[in-house]
Amino acid sequence: MDTIPIHVGVDYHQSAVQVSISDADGKQLGNRRCANVVEDVVRYVQQFGSVQSVTLEACAGAADFADELIAKTGWKVNLSHPGYAARMKLNPDKIDYTDARMQCELGRTGLVPKVWLAPLDVRELRLVVRYRQQLANQRRATKLRIGAVLRDQRCLNAPARAWSKPWLAWLTQDAALSSQGRFIVDLQLVQLQAIKEQLAFIEAHLTRITQEDALVKKLLEEPGIGPVTAWMLRAEIGRFDRFHNGKQLARFCGLSPRNASSGTRQADAGLIRAANGELRACLIETAHRLARTQPRWHEMNAALRARGKAGSVVAAAIANRWIRSMHHRLAA
Repeated sequence: MDTIPIHVGVDYHQSAVQVSISDADGKQLGNRRCANVVEDVVRYVQQFGSVQSVTLEACAGAADFADELIAKTGWKVNLSHPGYAARMKLNPDKIDYTDARMQCELGRTGLVPKVWLAPLDVRELRLVVRYRQQLANQRRATKLRIGAVLRDQRCLNAPARAWSKPWLAWLTQDAALSSQGRFIVDLQLVQLQAIKEQLAFIEAHLTRITQEDALVKKLLEEPGIGPVTAWMLRAEIGRFDRFHNGKQLARFCGLSPRNASSGTRQADAGLIRAANGELRACLIETAHRLARTQPRWHEMNAALRARGKAGSVVAAAIANRWIRSMHHRLAA
């Protein structure tokens, strides 16, 4: 029995995992729900034969489970992209039994749409970077709520640019708000101050935990790149050398145009959607900054705008070209 090569598919859940097992010819040997404990899965799988591959759908908690499985068994474990795997299914129903079977078949046939299993240190950095980004989003939302109250109450006589020191002094002292408007704005200002303090604390923490990181150091040496951008790239990209070329990296970052061609009609349909939205936004912001401060990108910006390209298209093009150049420099 131990010599029979088998393939394993795992449909992961917080409370339990569904495990499907098949032989090299695709015959299903078992499909059972196990506890979300590596040892329980190993005991079930080992009775069928020698494991050739394990395929696990990427989701919250799956990476830690895969790491533990590799450490305790040495099995070859692949994470599969849930979106692509779902589109490969032959029916619209979602059942743990068939989902695990699907993962097993993907591993057996070598058609796994692989997701990079990031090392633990990268996953830990992601936790902090993504939490910082959530706070930054809350800060922006709070500012927008304050602006909405000002517009609603027609406070149009601001003496300076929004969120400058003179503007904040006007907002707290002289803005002609109603009693309830003042109540809401004051609450939002307290919340905004708390968010700013948390952001400062988290950014100091990120500085400490990345001060010896070689990739972060290299990123900070790049013109126009600050700590927030460096942290985001390190956390979400991880390693530049895991991509074969800059074009593949740009597509991962969501900076490549989506092809919408048919027959003789050749067309693009905006940027591809399958990407990390926060990473793409970070790179687009970087492109705007580079276009203002760096001669090479300033010239590219001017040339594209002279051809009638919209500002959003220009920023995406600069971000695409920049991240590809970064791959050339950092993947070696």
